[in-house]
Amino acid sequence: MVTSAPARNPFSPMPSMGDEEFVRWVDLLQRRTGVVVPPDRKSFLVTGLRMRMRETGYASFDTYFDQVLNGARGAIEWATLVDRLTVHETRFFRHPPSLELIAEEWLPQHVQLHPGAAVHAWSVGCATGEEAYSLAMTLDQKLRALDASKVYFGVTATDISNPALAVGRSGLYPRERLVELPEPYRSAYTAAEGKDSFQIVESLRKRVGFATFNLLDVARAPLKKLDLIYCQNVLIYFARERRKALLDALADLLKPGGLLVLGPGEVLGFANPQLTRIGGRQTLAYRRNG
Repeated sequence: MVTSAPARNPFSPMPSMGDEEFVRWVDLLQRRTGVVVPPDRKSFLVTGLRMRMRETGYASFDTYFDQVLNGARGAIEWATLVDRLTVHETRFFRHPPSLELIAEEWLPQHVQLHPGAAVHAWSVGCATGEEAYSLAMTLDQKLRALDASKVYFGVTATDISNPALAVGRSGLYPRERLVELPEPYRSAYTAAEGKDSFQIVESLRKRVGFATFNLLDVARAPLKKLDLIYCQNVLIYFARERRKALLDALADLLKPGGLLVLGPGEVLGFANPQLTRIGGRQTLAYRRNG
């Protein structure tokens, strides 16, 4: 039997959250997504929950908790809630030194060692697609500069949020975001869409495929034998003790000579016998040995 949310006066105050309730919600979020919410970010969690509870008519954290565990209907609500609670802060060319490392150091060597071979890349935690498209632009432009424009490349972009992925698939962004794109990328890869928006050109959108994926399932990832994994500002949301296991699993997915690019400062003291650190102090990147 399908039950509806309990009626609630929209002007009544929302409930406060006790310590036990906070721990229960944090545990659920961590078990299902890997995202960690420390005690000093309790207000962030409470605010996100209250906003969604107002929309759905729930007045009790306990009742709403039971709802998100309620079979298929709960799974749909959980997906919506996760989208509200996971951070989608991103922008085009967010960390230029990492993209420069790919274009100026790794990709020329890769093309030289594997002439004509396709380049398969994975953008992990792509949010609304800006980083995935930035990566695709970087690969496309550099391959042309290397006189290797006939080399196939593709970027698989994954995230846990379906609404964010929908934005990425559309490739449609507010016009004011154009300033994030340096020339010649802006003129080569975007087209005006009305007065207030621009869209990534279709030829580049075809190079990027978007899919729902939870990084906690990386050991069972369908992607294998990758040339490049771009994973920036994702691991900071996971518990420190979990990060190494995730990185080890990502390393297993790389081909020999493949590159793993992380956000600077995301991990400290990481080492894996399959990987060798490359690049300078502004980047955090590892090449797969062999």
